[in-house]
Amino acid sequence: MIKTNIAPLMFQKMKKNVIRERVFASVNAVLLPLIGLLLFIALWAGVAKNIDTSLGEFPGPSQVWEQSFVLIDEHNAQQEKAEAFHVRQEERNAKRMASDASYEPKIRLFTGAPTFFDQIWTSLYTVAVGFFMASIIAVPLGILCGLSKGTYAAINPLIQLFKPVSPLAWLPLVTMVVSAVYVSDDPMFSKSFITSAVTVSLCCLWPTLINTAVGVSSIDKDLINVSKVLRLNAFNHVMKIVFPSSIPAIFTGLRLSLGIGWMVLIAAEMLAQNPGLGKFVWDEFQNGSSESLARIMVAVLTIGIIGFILDRLMLTVQRYVSWDKSISLR
Repeated sequence: MIKTNIAPLMFQKMKKNVIRERVFASVNAVLLPLIGLLLFIALWAGVAKNIDTSLGEFPGPSQVWEQSFVLIDEHNAQQEKAEAFHVRQEERNAKRMASDASYEPKIRLFTGAPTFFDQIWTSLYTVAVGFFMASIIAVPLGILCGLSKGTYAAINPLIQLFKPVSPLAWLPLVTMVVSAVYVSDDPMFSKSFITSAVTVSLCCLWPTLINTAVGVSSIDKDLINVSKVLRLNAFNHVMKIVFPSSIPAIFTGLRLSLGIGWMVLIAAEMLAQNPGLGKFVWDEFQNGSSESLARIMVAVLTIGIIGFILDRLMLTVQRYVSWDKSISLR
């Protein structure tokens, strides 16, 4: 009778230990990052008080927090101005059409200064286009390099030559080429947008290409043999064997490329004075008001948060499309 009662007691004890470990792990997952964040804020607040710049005291967390709401208010005020402009325009056109049936109404866009949130959208749109252009080139080319040693040997010198090139070196060349080639009386996209997107593409091309080639060349030989046994043609071999097996390596390259592209874009916008968060930072620096440093810090934190979110999104997509569901989100 005693022996039969031991097993349930041991099971209950093991169950309690497992629950305790899970609770402890969950608490640590939330508590430790929170402690690190609070320590950073405390250190930031303490150090900021002792730094005096030409624009005044370095902004602490409270000043940055305050300016973030100021930027929100400025955005809302600009939106109200835009709505009022369009209402006045519609009323004016309606009056003209009522008095003159042959009048063709003219629709003009609101030309107010872009707000902080407008600049965020511009940067996100530009990096998405540049990243997409680089990916549709890098992934197929990486697969080709991984499958063919001859192709890799031919392209590898170009990879090693252009991979270390800074976006600061590409930017003036891209600007001159775009200005010479992209000539139109009614352009679909602005030259500044094309310049930033192409610069992003050139700089985030290489991590995806290299990681894709490594992933393809590292495919298990048994899978290659399965493809031979099934007598798959080249297209089916790539789509059913090569591509699914190399997805983890491809997404590693895509994540690296997206991070690099986001950093490159901010620098390109700042130097070329193209619309976006980089231009916002430069304009605030040139403005030189007492609130400029706090507004720049808001932009810096926003850039970091967006970069983190983009990385998490790529990791989530990887988990969704990959056969390996054990990928950690950390």
